[in-house]
This record gives sequence, C-alpha cells and structure tokens, in this order.
Amino acid sequence: MRRNWIFPALGVLAALALIVGIFSDMYRGPKRAKNNGLRKITFALDWKAEAEYGGFYQAKALGLYAARGLDVDIRAGGPNTNVPQLLGAKAVELGIGSNSFTVLNAAQAGIPAKAVLAVFQKDPQCLITHPRDDVNAIGDMKGKPIMIADAVASTIWVWLKAKFGFSDDQIRKYTFNLAPFLADPGAIQQGYVTSEPYTIEKATGVKPEVYLFADAGYPGYGSLVMARKELIEKEPAVVKAFVEASIEGWRSYLNEDATPGNKLIKASNPEMADDLLAAGTANMRSYKLLLADAANPKSIGQMSDEKWREFFDTMSALGMYPKSLNPKDAYTLDFLPPAGP
Repeated sequence: MRRNWIFPALGVLAALALIVGIFSDMYRGPKRAKNNGLRKITFALDWKAEAEYGGFYQAKALGLYAARGLDVDIRAGGPNTNVPQLLGAKAVELGIGSNSFTVLNAAQAGIPAKAVLAVFQKDPQCLITHPRDDVNAIGDMKGKPIMIADAVASTIWVWLKAKFGFSDDQIRKYTFNLAPFLADPGAIQQGYVTSEPYTIEKATGVKPEVYLFADAGYPGYGSLVMARKELIEKEPAVVKAFVEASIEGWRSYLNEDATPGNKLIKASNPEMADDLLAAGTANMRSYKLLLADAANPKSIGQMSDEKWREFFDTMSALGMYPKSLNPKDAYTLDFLPPAGP
C-alpha cells in the first residue's frame, strides 16, 4: 500500500513539541563517518523502500554519494512516518516531502526546511476505477462514491470540488486496503499510479482505468527532497552534492541497469518483489513522471518558480493558504543543476 498522501497543516507545532525531546538526542550536528572521512547524512523516506525511491538507492549502491564526500544513511519510513516533523525535530537532515502540499504546509507551520529537488514533475496521485462505460474522465465521477483517505479530504479533494463539482457526500473512507475495491465493480478509489494499478491487475487479471490528477490540470510536484535550513545555510556544498548525486542516480536507475539500487531496496524491504519493482519503474517511464521536459531525458529533479506559483495561487484561491504566505519560503532552486539540452 502507498504512503499517506498529505502532511496535515494543523497540529504540527503541538506534535513537534512532543517529539523534539525524543529525537533531539539523535542529532549531533555535522557528523563524519568513522574511518572513511565522509560527511554522514541521514535521509528519511516517507514510506517503505520501493521503486519510487530507486534513484536514491541507486546513487548509494553505485557510490555516487561517496564520490561526492557523503555517507548517506537512507532511512525507510512507514504508515506513521512524518518527515517534516523529523526535520523540525533535528532527527534527520534531509527527507522526502510527499507532495507540494507537504512542503507548503511545513513552511506555513514554521518548520525550518525547504524543498531542494522534485523527483516527480507530475504528481503520481490518481483515481482508479474498474473498466466501465460511464466513466471516461475524472469529471464523469461527479456524484459517484469515491474512497479517499482523511488527509486527502482536506487537501486535493478541495481542488477536485472546485475543478469538477464534486461534493463531500461522495466521500467514502479509504484505509489503504484494496479489498473493498476488488469486491465492488463500481468502486472508485485513490491510488498512486506506480503501485496500486499493477497490484489490482495482478489480483484480478484485468487492467484498471487510471486517471492521473496531473493530466487533469493538477499542478503539484510529487516526492520532493527537503533539507533543513540549517544545512542549507551552513553546509550548502553538502546539499549540492546530495542533489547532484541523487539526480545522477535517478538517471542511472531509469535508463541503465537498476539491479544495484534494487538490491538495496530489497535488503531494506524484503516484501518488495522483482515484479513490483519492474512495474513501478516501467510506470515512472511510461508516464514520464520525472521529466520536467518530456523531450529532455536530462530534465530530472527540476523545479521552477512558475510551477510553484501556479500551485500556490490555485490553492490559496481555494482558501487553503493565506495570501500572506510566501511560497518561496518552502523551496529553493539554488542547488539544481542546469537541465541541459
């Protein structure tokens, strides 16, 4: 099952106060790994190891981080992982923000971290149906029951209501269990285009219909690398090295032999079978999720002021963010290399 989609904006500071004491002793400032002289970095994922993080594991497996002076500890997450809280509590220096909401919500809550790289240029979030004649686009789902998680109801659902006229009485509880969907031919549920569709097809023998929010105009990024502001300000070379090695790792993972990265993924998550890894990688390629420019294979990891502004303006117009919030407090473009021709 996929990770929680959205980092909630409310209650963050209270939660932070509770966990600072727990995690503060895990952080000792800049660390040098014993013997090898490399800068020790802890990088937190927001879910278990899987293909959606393949570029990071590939960079580690191929020694791309080490070649740039880094010893990167990739810490897999799970259902209760809250990366922005870990960043705020100084438990980790870098981590994955699931999507643009996560990053902006963290900025609004005063968490001292910024996005420095966007893995997915098109957010992989989607709605999934069984093959059916009455639904051919997201707009056709108006008035029909849709299974979504609680966090989605206060974020992306607001955009769906404004865009397609959805209403709250359509919402049904989604618990990240595929059983209700598999049992009901009329079911509609949230999903991640790289994972649930393959799992559903494997279980039923029938390929489900997938409706990517990004294809309907949703402007957000997905799976962003967030860095603590302290690291950005005091050790910018470390951030730059991590960003460059990660981008190189993603290029290798998608376009070359992914075996080195997959070995590390399976070591971290033994449930991650080869067919699931292959399907995730294939979907990332086919949907061109990582390319800022679909015609440019080097445009991995990019962000732009224009796209961030579009996301912020869209969501603030729906009342989700105050106009006084500066979206540039949530990200920086300073560490991104040129996309190349």
